[in-house]
Amino acid sequence: MAIEIERKFLTKSDDFKKESYKKIYIKQGFLNSQKERTVRIRITEEAGFITVKGVSNSSGTSRFEWEKEISILEAEDLFALCEKTIIEKNRFLIKRGANVFEVDEFLGANKGLVIAEIELNHENESFEKPIWLGKEVTGSVKYYNSSLSKHPFADW
Repeated sequence: MAIEIERKFLTKSDDFKKESYKKIYIKQGFLNSQKERTVRIRITEEAGFITVKGVSNSSGTSRFEWEKEISILEAEDLFALCEKTIIEKNRFLIKRGANVFEVDEFLGANKGLVIAEIELNHENESFEKPIWLGKEVTGSVKYYNSSLSKHPFADW
């Protein structure tokens, strides 16, 4: 069992792109997006994944996460069973101090939304905040990918 500890932020600008050392295209769908658990299928350029996430704690920073790599072909087959909206995004990786920010620039029905995430070792861990980092949205359910698949940014 693994506990994922992360914080989410909006961005103030696209300056993060200048600092990015890698850009990854991601396509993902949800086999289940109930509040108690989400089951996600994801494809990157290199691999497929199935991920199960549990309920977030009261601050929205921590939750159970289990992930297994599967073949891209298996992941593509599972997309046929996913809930309605498939999420597509470009993820930019930015090294900042001892941490890596993952900045997701959403495409399709969520185009215009950009969310930066940072995974931490513990909830109170301090980290260097880049100038392009905006308002914190950790724990705000509408910014969860599972919510964006049901209520896309274009409909807000």
